[in-house]
Amino acid sequence: MPARGAAVKATSVYGAAAGLGLLADAVFGDPRRGHPVAAFGRAAGALERLLWRDDRARGALYAAACAGGAVGCAALAARAVRGRDGASVLLTAASVWAVVGGTSLAREASLVGASLAAGDIGAARARLPHLCGRDPEGLDARQLARAVVESVAENTSDAVVGALVWGAVAGVPGLAGFRAVNTLDAMVGHRSPRHLRFGWAAARLDDVAGWPGARLTAALAVLAGGAPRRALDVVRADAHRHPSPNAGPVEASFAGALGVRLGGTLAYGGRVENRPVLGGGLPEVEVADISRAVRLSRRVTWLALAACVAGRSAWGAIRGSAGGPRGGEARR
Repeated sequence: MPARGAAVKATSVYGAAAGLGLLADAVFGDPRRGHPVAAFGRAAGALERLLWRDDRARGALYAAACAGGAVGCAALAARAVRGRDGASVLLTAASVWAVVGGTSLAREASLVGASLAAGDIGAARARLPHLCGRDPEGLDARQLARAVVESVAENTSDAVVGALVWGAVAGVPGLAGFRAVNTLDAMVGHRSPRHLRFGWAAARLDDVAGWPGARLTAALAVLAGGAPRRALDVVRADAHRHPSPNAGPVEASFAGALGVRLGGTLAYGGRVENRPVLGGGLPEVEVADISRAVRLSRRVTWLALAACVAGRSAWGAIRGSAGGPRGGEARR
């Protein structure tokens, strides 16, 4: 059937392109210059200065303009290469490379881990802000290690899997839209006095966009962690207790898969939070668990690619069948 053939072709293009993009990230890491996410961040920052009011409606307008602009530009680029398989593969591969951050995540986590292994707490504290927004001062080695493992878990979803999911759903516009929403949440979605109301829409949009990727990340961590029953038990018992609807399942799945206890007291920007413990009966995080978390993140990344390609293929087959002759009617 023509529809089924087109769906198979589109799935093959996406699978090859996404695989190339992940390989480029593994080999080269983030683009050193002219990073499109950094350019988006600068543009979003300029628009925030123009639109900011302590008002949810203004924040919603800001989020819609930024995310819509990113999706629109990506859609124009995708349209320009439509019908040319080679150009489509290159555009999608470049987009995947630009929006995922698995190699940077692993590198930053490993650098903190190496400093902790060498006993250099000061260097580990200085490096932690490259990975997450927590206040590193006052954290001991185990608390730093816990912060790293939690960041690896959450960013496996935010920086990799979520993008692959939306790329499978909507191609290059999906990749760009997800990264734009996630970037906006990092910029204005936190609960600072300036952004409590203005950033509300960006934070809620990020919750919605991140929902499918977080669930896929959690499911794959359960399967790939070596202790699926334990991981599943922790997810069932503790994921819903986390204040974030998406970080909860992801961090709980990593806690169970790695056999460590996550959660507890932490500080962001001078604000102390007492988060629920995930995996309460498990031992505390050790420095050696950082490398284990990085390896689990990498396994989840490649399994996510396979799952997204399989899901896209299945959906294409369903659509192709629906577009064909009904109920076995003979073709005329």
